[in-house]
Amino acid sequence: MKKLIVLILALCSFQAFSQEVSNFTLKNVTDGSNTSLTDYKSSKGVVVIFTSNVCPYSVYYEGRITQLIAEYESKGLSFILINSHVEDKESATEMANKISTWGLKVPYLADKDQSVMNAFHASKSPEVFLLKNNGGYFSVFYQGAIDNNPQVATDVKDQYLKANIDNLLSGKAATKGGRPIGCMVKRG
Repeated sequence: MKKLIVLILALCSFQAFSQEVSNFTLKNVTDGSNTSLTDYKSSKGVVVIFTSNVCPYSVYYEGRITQLIAEYESKGLSFILINSHVEDKESATEMANKISTWGLKVPYLADKDQSVMNAFHASKSPEVFLLKNNGGYFSVFYQGAIDNNPQVATDVKDQYLKANIDNLLSGKAATKGGRPIGCMVKRG
């Protein structure tokens, strides 16, 4: 009986962690098109990063995000940036200016009604969700911080997102990461 209870608890905790993600569609400020999660059915996984134009913590991570994209896009992983902040400096126009200056060629999606942020239960920027492709449907493989040192890239000891990307691509289980540290997203 004890073994059955432990098995049920283990399955319940696994199900909660690998929760399926519903499709969403948001405006991509880089070109004005709509971008949906279902657009990435051929990707091995999708890294969703909730970020900001002006949050200092988001700015600290720009170089590291750029490096992750450069390293993993060619390995079948896709990246999506989402901005759910509602302040004036976070407008779609300001987002387009930011991504143009940043020079990235990934979607930067405006979530001004915060529906996607609420669906993910995200609350900070930056906060990451690594989604695993399960035959065209996605589940959360890892959720949390990018690494253990938001302010000083050279002092990073634990690269949580990178380690979990490697785990996903090699068929290993996810490992626990850190709690995201960043700016709270003001609810609209």
